[in-house]
Amino acid sequence: MLIRLRARSESGEAVPHEQRSLFGEILDWMLAPLLLLWPMSVALTWLVAQNIAARPYDRDLGQLTRMVAQQMQGAAALESRQPTRLPEAAAALLRSDDVDRIYFQVQDDGGRLVAGDREIPTPEGEPGPYNEVQFRDDLIQGEPVRVALLRLPAGDEVPSQIALVQVAETLDKRSRLATEIIKGVILPQFVILPLAVLLVWFALARGIAPLNQLQQRIRRRESHDLSPIDEHDAPEEVAPLVRSINDLLARLDTSMGSQKHFLADAAHQLKTPLAGLRTQAELAQREIDASGDVQSVRRSLQQIALSSQRAAHMVNQLLAMARAEDKEQALRLKSFDLVALATETVLDFVPKAMDKRIDLGYEGPVEGESVPLLLGQPILVRELVRNLVDNALQYTPAGGTVTVRVTPDPFGQVMVLQVEDNGPGIPEAERELVFQPFYRALGTNVDGSGLGLAIVKEIADKHEASLEITAARTPTHPEDRPGAQFTVRFPLRPLEAGTPAGPQASEGAGGPA
Repeated sequence: MLIRLRARSESGEAVPHEQRSLFGEILDWMLAPLLLLWPMSVALTWLVAQNIAARPYDRDLGQLTRMVAQQMQGAAALESRQPTRLPEAAAALLRSDDVDRIYFQVQDDGGRLVAGDREIPTPEGEPGPYNEVQFRDDLIQGEPVRVALLRLPAGDEVPSQIALVQVAETLDKRSRLATEIIKGVILPQFVILPLAVLLVWFALARGIAPLNQLQQRIRRRESHDLSPIDEHDAPEEVAPLVRSINDLLARLDTSMGSQKHFLADAAHQLKTPLAGLRTQAELAQREIDASGDVQSVRRSLQQIALSSQRAAHMVNQLLAMARAEDKEQALRLKSFDLVALATETVLDFVPKAMDKRIDLGYEGPVEGESVPLLLGQPILVRELVRNLVDNALQYTPAGGTVTVRVTPDPFGQVMVLQVEDNGPGIPEAERELVFQPFYRALGTNVDGSGLGLAIVKEIADKHEASLEITAARTPTHPEDRPGAQFTVRFPLRPLEAGTPAGPQASEGAGGPA
């Protein structure tokens, strides 16, 4: 599922996603549990206060119940019969409470009321143990009360004994005590809670201060300063981020250094044909002004055409290098036929080969035969083949041979492209250097930009293809030329359903290599 970072307003326009604050988010996660636990603490304190307030009053109520039972039993023993009223001293004690109202009830073993108030409900359920006070919550005339119950065992002295004594008390004193306890506990929390929030705010601000200092150090840097950030001055938790930034800075430094070097070399290389253009144009202008020789003007114009051709060739090579380094283009993969690209390139270079009297040929499957398709960027691969063929034609002397060869792998793992010539070859010590931009082998007077093989290397790397330079043959005579053989092995990858087909022989090849 895609997570959309942009909301839409009622009018349908995209609304940018609000930027999050690390300080605010940490503060929220710290304060939210605190504010959530505070009401829970209040509720828990209320329950604990109710329990604490109930204990002394339950103890007093139990003692009062035992006193009533003793008074009734004493009256029964003196009168030798079942008493019908509570002695005056006990009744006065029950009426002494000026806050809560107290009820009492005495029943015999038959469940008949002996004395007291009928309002107290008879307990339900299984009877409890004898001579042990039990407590329960109940209602009398809709008012909550606390009831203490005492069961007495039957005796032989009196036929109808006192079997059950209940004393009930309203809850006003308990509620007052619970309220006082809660006030004593909760009111300080109203002072402690804001103080805790301020302390959390202050601690968090102090904790994030090193991040602000790191930000200020980065902001004070010059735009050209790509030196690593000292991660020892950063907090331990931020050190991985600083290391990642340093890694990015190192890669940017390398990339910018390469670009500066490339631009300097390009400017230097373009300076020569442009200077030649200017010089030849000035010579032609002088000849025309002096009504000079037409042949001299013609030679100057020919040199102008040659210099402009060199400049155009250099620009085309620079554009090809830029296309090869384009990362967005690397994501646009298509299926294409390497055989079609190779045969078409050979046909394009036939006129140039004939001008130099070089035998240019192709070996391998012909177009239309069943060969595996490659997955990649056909425009760049076409540029790779063109640069290899153009390089071979440039360095092969008149009467030489250049062969383009495509060989399918019998195991179905790779497609092999080879361009072989019988020129002077490349010494083994220089075979890695020739792939550097603007590198020119010493001792060669061949006109070129020095970018062709660098472009070949870049395109091969984009397609995860291996590139190898070997001698075309072993010389048997000191005057024999070893030649050079460039071998590119393209890996065969399975074509996904819906993969677009790349340009084949019908598409133009672009500018010269």
